[in-house]
Amino acid sequence: MGAISPKSLSVAGLLFNAFVWGVCWWPFKQLEAQGLHPLWATALVYAFVFLSIALWLWRSGQLQSWRGQPGLWLLLLASGLTNVGFNWAVTVGDVVRVVLLFYLMPAWSVLVAWWLLGEKPTPMALLRLLLALAGLFIVLKTPEIPWPVPESLADGLALMGGLTFAITNALLLKLKDTPSSSRTLAMFGGGAVMATLAAVVGLTTGVVAIGAAPTWTWLPLVALLGISFLLGNLALQYGAARLAAHTTALVMLSELLFASVSSVLLGASQWETRTLVGGALILLAALLSIVGPGHQKKSII
Repeated sequence: MGAISPKSLSVAGLLFNAFVWGVCWWPFKQLEAQGLHPLWATALVYAFVFLSIALWLWRSGQLQSWRGQPGLWLLLLASGLTNVGFNWAVTVGDVVRVVLLFYLMPAWSVLVAWWLLGEKPTPMALLRLLLALAGLFIVLKTPEIPWPVPESLADGLALMGGLTFAITNALLLKLKDTPSSSRTLAMFGGGAVMATLAAVVGLTTGVVAIGAAPTWTWLPLVALLGISFLLGNLALQYGAARLAAHTTALVMLSELLFASVSSVLLGASQWETRTLVGGALILLAALLSIVGPGHQKKSII
């Protein structure tokens, strides 16, 4: 029996990362059922991973200074808001709907790349943008409302998360010459810091409840999420470093499949016609961003 090829291992790593993100809604919902708000859960999980990575880098002498690298602070902000939006949304909303709205990211990427990277949109990019926005219109428009606007907190959070995810990816391209350890620390540190700030602001405004007193039953799920996100990030970095950008993006779309199937089977989502039709357009826009002209050059999906 032959050895597994590096390409197969890379694809497996990306699939593992997509699986982690596709099913992470379940432990977040379990923690909320036990009285831990998803913002506090996100803060705990990301603080655990951040401190683990920082300690390991410090002990190995690889901890890098961020002095003179303001882009890392922007990455911390953008990635932190991405995790706040996604984790909160999948906990309180319909998982399939949330993931579809979050995956408007390729559409936002057209505008973000123009703004941050100076890449003027091509006709194909504008077509992707129109397809994704048409899908958004169909998903959000219901007979009860005159305009296609977010109908819940989860909708708004998912849209914000997709936008900040596009900004995060653009910043990762812009910061490609910085040490990968610094970028990883910024992303996990952002999850901890921004979730904590959002939770504190939510408490003062009454949006976030204090919740139940801490219990030891939280610990296994928080540890599971932290270890899963850490392993998923390492798997993503391994796979993305060995595959073409468009291949990485194509495999990562499997997150939609993992999230949809798991949430429907476990009763956290329902198939609705308008969600399926609008989601198909959003998914088509995402696929065109991968297989369309010029995808070999670079990608921020």
